[in-house]
Amino acid sequence: MSYDALRHVAVGQYIPVASPVHRLDPRAKLVAFALLVVAATLASGYASSLLMLLVVFALVRLARLSLRYVLSAVLPILPFLAVLALLQLLFYKSAYGASVGRVFLDWGPLQVSAASVRAVAVTAARFVVLIGLASLLTSVTSASELTQGVERLLRPLRRVGLPADQLALVGALALRFLPILGETLETIGQAQASREVRPARAGRWRLAANARRLGALVVPLFVDAFRRAEELSLAMQARCYQGGAGRTHLNELELRAVDGVAMLAAAALVAVVAWLPRVLP
Repeated sequence: MSYDALRHVAVGQYIPVASPVHRLDPRAKLVAFALLVVAATLASGYASSLLMLLVVFALVRLARLSLRYVLSAVLPILPFLAVLALLQLLFYKSAYGASVGRVFLDWGPLQVSAASVRAVAVTAARFVVLIGLASLLTSVTSASELTQGVERLLRPLRRVGLPADQLALVGALALRFLPILGETLETIGQAQASREVRPARAGRWRLAANARRLGALVVPLFVDAFRRAEELSLAMQARCYQGGAGRTHLNELELRAVDGVAMLAAAALVAVVAWLPRVLP
């Protein structure tokens, strides 16, 4: 098994590029991201799903990033998508009991219909869009900007006792830990291979064999993750970290007109995606 690509997971890695998307206020990015997630969830037809894919492609180009890199986060879940697509394709009728339209194959409980093909296409497009959006957000926004943006968005909730600064820090650390865990998993796999702990050769699509193979990596991976978390906690205590109360920022956030345009465009896209299935399939 090759682990060399696990440290290069697109989600959680910031890519500093001079682009209009990078220059947006992190609060505007987060609000627009949430609205785009809503739009992707509402996309239930071919036209709306295609529109969301085109939007992701346009945003990647506008951010001056590689589309292949941004969508590389989809590769690890391809086996899951394949199994999900197969189940939807064959058991859509028994699972939903709704009108299925034209039937292409009807063999007992197995049925392939126009509705099942549509469900497979829409679900696959939705997964690609959601993962692409998450990868794009972390690629154009640094961890410190994400933390500050989430903290500012949640600041009004302090009145009800919600620790906005601590929640923002936890989210930023979780994102930063993704590539670190990938690198750790690669190191553990290579160490086991050097000690001839080498299981039988299996491809990406052999799910059972891959599950058994990854089972031997889970324990050392979690041990290392807990060790890193403890070291981080001790380092924060040594620096007398007391949360965000009374803290200031070197660069204060300031919303501009372009940030408002970005959020309005995302809201308009939600309305279009919700309306589109009424006129197009």
